[in-house]
Amino acid sequence: MASAKQQNTSASARRTKLEEARRKERARERRSRIITITVSVAVVAALVAGGGYLMSAADDKEKAEVEAKSSPVKGERTWDKLAQNHVEKKVGYPMNPPVGGDHNPIWMNCNADVYTKAIPKENAVHSLEHGAVWVTYTSKAKPADIEKLRERVESTPYSLMSPVEDQAAPLMLSAWGKQVTVTGAADARVGQFFTKYVQGPQTPEPGAACTGGVAQ
Repeated sequence: MASAKQQNTSASARRTKLEEARRKERARERRSRIITITVSVAVVAALVAGGGYLMSAADDKEKAEVEAKSSPVKGERTWDKLAQNHVEKKVGYPMNPPVGGDHNPIWMNCNADVYTKAIPKENAVHSLEHGAVWVTYTSKAKPADIEKLRERVESTPYSLMSPVEDQAAPLMLSAWGKQVTVTGAADARVGQFFTKYVQGPQTPEPGAACTGGVAQ
């Protein structure tokens, strides 16, 4: 039978081990709390930073759009006092492609429509009257530029695209009373022209339909 001294020594060892186990458990809990707090702070900081970035990006985009709409498009030509009569005959327009004037009573569909063959100019002018931007090109335009512009048109309501072989330059953009020649799809004026003139202030009949018209 163990002596009283041996029993005390054994009890003391058990208490020491118990205290050590409890100390380690408290240390683990402290580490877990620190990790949790650190992760939480990091997540909050990331959300705040991300929110700030998104707000900043949105502000930058809005400022860019305002600037694009208020700044003149370099090299743009403008025509004023264009006739708006509906006629069912060919029209001799003073510019090519035409940007306004008498036109067919039925518009060309311009709800992101891409035409691979020439379209009646009289119908296209009616589309411009409704606030569409018309992208035109010749066989001299680079295929890559045509493809990029096609993608833009297909993602933009109130726009249309078609070949106009007898125009003066490979790539041109037209709106009612407005026209610009661009060097390629990457030309900054392409985005500016779309931003400024798709349903822009030049539109004689804003909000008029771009569907239900003539389709090729």
